[in-house]
Amino acid sequence: MKKKKIAISVFIAIVVAAIFITTIILKNIESNMEQLTGLVIPNFDLTGMEDGTYTGKYSVFPVSAEVEVTVENNRINEIRLIKHRHGQGAAAEIIPSRVVETQTFEIDSISGATFSSKVILKAIENALISAGN
Repeated sequence: MKKKKIAISVFIAIVVAAIFITTIILKNIESNMEQLTGLVIPNFDLTGMEDGTYTGKYSVFPVSAEVEVTVENNRINEIRLIKHRHGQGAAAEIIPSRVVETQTFEIDSISGATFSSKVILKAIENALISAGN
């Protein structure tokens, strides 16, 4: 009888701990998504930037991205998405090609992948910043 009470007590403690941890994780995700909602990514000026390939990363749990941006003759020539961790944001993986086409960050986010769109744009911005721009 005593072993049964101990087992029940342990089980209840595990369930309570799981609920507590899940609540913390969900609050963290909610806070991060609110941060992304208000994120403004300024446009870029490539005037005078040296040609080269630059790497940028950005991560806001649960979304992250890493890119390589190739700049030639003051233009973004190519953006390669190296890594993209996302929930339902796979559709945002078109963002790099849109930036190359338009040469601007002023593009619409992908419907249903808004957070991934912003994270990828921020990774591109960080790559350009790492280039000294």
